[in-house]
Amino acid sequence: MRLSRTRRHVTVSLAGVAATALLAACGSGDSSGGSGETVRFGYINDFNGASLIAIADAKGLWKKHGLKADAKVFTNGPLQIQALGTDNLDFGYIGPGAMWLPASGQAKIVAINTLGNSDRVLAQPGITSMQELKGKTVAVPEGTSGDMILSLALKKAGMTKDDLKLVPMDPSTIVSAVSSQQVDGAGFWYPAAATIKKQIPDLVELAKNTDFEDEVSFPTAFVAGNKLVADDPEKAEKVLAVLREAMKFRSEHTDEAIGLTAEMLKIPADQVKADAANNKVLSVEELDKLTEDGTVNKWLKGMNDYFVEAGKLKQPVDPEKYYTGDLFIGAGK
Repeated sequence: MRLSRTRRHVTVSLAGVAATALLAACGSGDSSGGSGETVRFGYINDFNGASLIAIADAKGLWKKHGLKADAKVFTNGPLQIQALGTDNLDFGYIGPGAMWLPASGQAKIVAINTLGNSDRVLAQPGITSMQELKGKTVAVPEGTSGDMILSLALKKAGMTKDDLKLVPMDPSTIVSAVSSQQVDGAGFWYPAAATIKKQIPDLVELAKNTDFEDEVSFPTAFVAGNKLVADDPEKAEKVLAVLREAMKFRSEHTDEAIGLTAEMLKIPADQVKADAANNKVLSVEELDKLTEDGTVNKWLKGMNDYFVEAGKLKQPVDPEKYYTGDLFIGAGK
């Protein structure tokens, strides 16, 4: 059964919100401590989004490659894509739910990061199936992986978003809304879901990424502005060299990477460890191989097909045009 095309499209046209997010980004500022060409790098404060930056900071990788990182924290991927487009950011991090934005030509994917399994459809205690959410109030951060997991779960249940009382919310509001039982469910993710579980231990998980692994993969990625990749490939290559070294360290020293991420985010290491367990870390060697044999493009093509069916895209860009795999591999030579 195809997803309803009458669903509300994600607008992500929040110019004022994006500007506010840039000006008031918690944790913004010089994170590298070194000197060199400044790179404005967006991230999300979880293991996927922050671990490589934490490693690069701690191991002096920015300075080694002639860079100085100005790291800015965001609540989601779409705001980072918008910041790239308005030249308020050079690079950023997105989860699978925001992949439709580079697929629509708004940015380049410069590196695949991990395969995610952090997304969930959550429900209040007593709700045990997607069908029981019919007619109920469900929160979702539109255009994100929370939106994506909800759409996939509804499709599997033979439902559409029209069957719900859907309420778009930002992530922090979802935490408080679900915790206070103001909504019946949400399309959301870990580690924020763990915060809700502290308030509602019997919180129900109706769907997760692995329920759909035969249909679609859930890669997370680093992105850059189209103009930067076209006009300053040398800077892009330097940043990718940093990310590659940090990836190598993360895959070989995962426990230390978790500790460094916890220090950067100022949260307990066991919380970061639990978050990391929901994702598959890929080594540089694996990513090179998966890029060269076409697997990454296959993942992205699967995402494109999903976004077309979900009504977010009509004619997506071919992954070969928005994933700069050659640039990623070349940064390691």
